[in-house]
Amino acid sequence: MSAKILDGKALADKIVEECRQKSTKLKAGLGVILVGDDLASRVYVANKKKFAEKAGIKSFSLELPTETREEVLLQRVKEWNENPDITGFIVQLPLPGHIDEKKILEAIDPKKDVDGFHAYNLGRMLQDKNFEILPPATPAGIIQILEEYGIGVDGKEVVIVGRSNIVGKPLLLMLLNRNATVTVCHSGTKNLAEHTKRAEILIVSVGKAGTITEDMVRDGAVVIDVGINRSGGGSLVGDVQFAEVFKKASFITPVPGGVGPMTVARLIANTIRAAEIYCRTSPTIENSNQPVPVNLTVGLRARPAYP
Repeated sequence: MSAKILDGKALADKIVEECRQKSTKLKAGLGVILVGDDLASRVYVANKKKFAEKAGIKSFSLELPTETREEVLLQRVKEWNENPDITGFIVQLPLPGHIDEKKILEAIDPKKDVDGFHAYNLGRMLQDKNFEILPPATPAGIIQILEEYGIGVDGKEVVIVGRSNIVGKPLLLMLLNRNATVTVCHSGTKNLAEHTKRAEILIVSVGKAGTITEDMVRDGAVVIDVGINRSGGGSLVGDVQFAEVFKKASFITPVPGGVGPMTVARLIANTIRAAEIYCRTSPTIENSNQPVPVNLTVGLRARPAYP
């Protein structure tokens, strides 16, 4: 057996094109605040700006030095909350150690929270999938990859390795909302292989190359590799030993070209949603000569807008 590749890059291009078609009727603006000189963060920000331009979305960026005080960053967030040209924005993580990430994320207007990290947006996900209005981009990208390739999760045994607030925890909710049976493993899990070998769908997000080996994967499993690591030779690799697991899985995401592009594409889709919500809640905005209907259907099923 050899796996079929789940091509996240091709799907991401499709999503961005859908967003481009919608953006012609919207005055959408995506903002990114970057604090410090983290190289990986700069790469992520550049990719987000590139995808935004492809989708016809105006991009805004603000770079602040590492020593920026927390109260200064909070003030910039407040200004962007009130800026009608910026319909959605993110504060790029991680932040310098002297800044409270939770406090910053909670200061963002939930309707502009296109990263989907605000407690309001995460909390609504507890209700059911109809309330996944601005979901975290990576989990939403994973769900869409599965849907695109016809891989149902209803009743399936799904194992997530990794419990981060960015991937593992919100993905748990999204899968439960779709009737999957979900196990979340983490650094405190004993006998990890006993859990991963049960998985019909295995999702790995730990940030450590080679964590999942062939003997830890069940025959015919669907394997989603979220990890992005540098190998000894400098190339990008995931958390899964791809060459070995490829022979055993039914479907697998590559690194690069799998979940990574989908994360940025889902951020763009959230930006379109946020702009549609803004049009609905700000009727005086001049986005076009005709009223813009709110249709939150980019990528995933339609959801109700904010009250």
